[in-house]
Amino acid sequence: MAEFLVYADNNLPADFDPERAAGLRAAERDRAAELRASGNLKRLWRQPARRGWVALWEATDATELHDQVASLPMFPYLNVRVEALATHPQER
Repeated sequence: MAEFLVYADNNLPADFDPERAAGLRAAERDRAAELRASGNLKRLWRQPARRGWVALWEATDATELHDQVASLPMFPYLNVRVEALATHPQER
């Protein structure tokens, strides 16, 4: 398994329907819980003063990671940046 740092900024338009936004957020929480339960979403942090998050993710490869991130209900409204991580020699 490979580890990735995933940064995402929420670009939901300011005039987005509030009820639909609430539904997307609830669905996002549910999907994130599923990804946590599967062991793929390892850690999740919010970014203070921003509408974004940072996550430590584990996947077999970048394609699997993309599929998992794309499965998030908010994905169409996210600006995502990914950094692949390599094990440091002192961690072995």
